[in-house]
Amino acid sequence: MATTTTSIEGYKLGKVLIEGKTKQVYNLPEHPGLCLLLSKDRITAGDGVKSHDLAGKAEISNTTNGQVFRLLNEAGIRTAYVKHCGPKAFIARKCQMIPIEWVTRRLATGSFLKRNVGVPEGYRFSPPKQETFFKDDANHDPQWSDEQIISAKFELNGLLIGQDEVDIMRRMTLLVFEILERAWQTKNCALIDMKVEYGIDDDGNIVLADIIDSDSWRLWPAGDKRLMVDKQVYRNLTSVTSTDLDTVKRNFIWVSEQLAEIVPRKDHLVVILMGSASDVSHSEKIASSCRSLGLNVELRVSSAHKCPEETLRIVREYESCMSNLIFIAVAGRSNGLGPVLSGSTNYPVINCPPVKSDNMQVDVWSSLNLPSGLGCTTVMYPEGAALHAASILGLNNFMIWSKLRVKQLNNFVTLKKADKELRGVRNV
Repeated sequence: MATTTTSIEGYKLGKVLIEGKTKQVYNLPEHPGLCLLLSKDRITAGDGVKSHDLAGKAEISNTTNGQVFRLLNEAGIRTAYVKHCGPKAFIARKCQMIPIEWVTRRLATGSFLKRNVGVPEGYRFSPPKQETFFKDDANHDPQWSDEQIISAKFELNGLLIGQDEVDIMRRMTLLVFEILERAWQTKNCALIDMKVEYGIDDDGNIVLADIIDSDSWRLWPAGDKRLMVDKQVYRNLTSVTSTDLDTVKRNFIWVSEQLAEIVPRKDHLVVILMGSASDVSHSEKIASSCRSLGLNVELRVSSAHKCPEETLRIVREYESCMSNLIFIAVAGRSNGLGPVLSGSTNYPVINCPPVKSDNMQVDVWSSLNLPSGLGCTTVMYPEGAALHAASILGLNNFMIWSKLRVKQLNNFVTLKKADKELRGVRNV
């Protein structure tokens, strides 16, 4: 006799809000604003025409999804994902789903080739190609244009989906793809394409939602299609045996195991070296901005004028133990600190002098008018110094790069929302 699940990991389950081919979404009556997504041991393709039970898939899918959203949440992407909840489920913020799939492609393959005859397989899109599809199984998820999405006038949690919202989702979709593409590059795997969906939360915000697992992308180890480890292996089967399903399952497990090993590196350091303890307030502003971008920071005090030997000793101390190292020099009046550091180390040096309005033109000159052979840069504001340090370290660290890109996305979204609120002809 079948038993009905009433709770998972202490969360009392309410009614089923949505049931799809591979998941159920439950209301959580004791936790307003949250819901629980429970994966099924089921694999499907072709709008559900092909489907099989696959023991263990729910746990693999849930683990993979959690690992993906761990990376995206750490980067700062606004998502509905809250936390893991047992082997087969996770907790998410409630949102009303926009019935559009956003597909991003780095290489031309699959259905794109059928719809774009003459494009060779493997054609590289730079920037990635983006496509949108209306979720409608009966009509095989037809491709939609921006104009069709806008004309549909989807209104969810009080937000009407118009051009601004489409623009935001387009930018966010590209960034999600590029973050995961860079993450997979650390495992020598090429992310070929992927699909995502969005919802509108109770506050009217666009959030990345649903599930991202091996059903969501094409993934080719070493960039070799013959080594694919995604659901395309299942799609390609003309007949499906238990051995075939075991192969698909092993691939999914491999993907989950690889994701678990993608941990952003912390092998870097930004040393903020100030010429006087009176510069602490300015230096702390730099440090705060650095930490918001995921940078490791240490503050030190030493004057290149008053104790040059000690200053150089500090430099050598860090050079001996760090390979990804940046110095930010904070010194007012006659800035000898930055130029001395620049002339004594091969690591990047950024000047960020704590100038004041009454002496800015005089004090900043010593940071700008450098002797020949020195290459330190000068940034006037604490946040700018942190951003410059992050842009250097982000060249070899996908998470720092991702946080910078998310900051740019947030700037775009903020401006879009402000413009939407203010634009329009106003009568005096």
